[in-house]
Amino acid sequence: MKSIISILIISAVLVSCQKSMKDEGPNPATEAFKRNSETVKKDIKNWQNETPDYSIFADGFYFYPTQFSTELDSVSLADAIEEDKQTLAMLDFELIGDLVLLPGVNADTKEVDGSVRYYGQWKVTKSATDSTEARSGVLDMYASYDFNDEGKVTNQVMYGDFSGLMGYLNKANDADGE
Repeated sequence: MKSIISILIISAVLVSCQKSMKDEGPNPATEAFKRNSETVKKDIKNWQNETPDYSIFADGFYFYPTQFSTELDSVSLADAIEEDKQTLAMLDFELIGDLVLLPGVNADTKEVDGSVRYYGQWKVTKSATDSTEARSGVLDMYASYDFNDEGKVTNQVMYGDFSGLMGYLNKANDADGE
């Protein structure tokens, strides 16, 4: 009998200590993540269609370059736009497989903050020229987008072996057509 009473008391204490999900209401960080995820999806779709929409970026936006041997610590939106024009003129991008979107966290508090991280695989193709055949490679990518309160992207960073991919795409076609 003492065991049953003890179990009932412990159960009552545990139940009373748990927060009710219904009482909490919507979580602002979760709602921001959902809204900001739609912006990231739009950015990816526009990139594939070669129609980037720079209105999603905040004033003062910066991109963190992660390429091998870069001397830059950040790239402004104006510079990113110029780089994008050159890149899109030379390469075609297609997201293949499933896009995985994850909520990001504040570095100081470790709490979900509305930022968005994604994992995806990109098929990148360099078009044929008079002297070379078209060449494609697949790049695993991790990207991070941080947002302000207005839902604009404040900074972005992408991790993937883009330098290795470019080396492969720019390598002269060998006798096997590789």
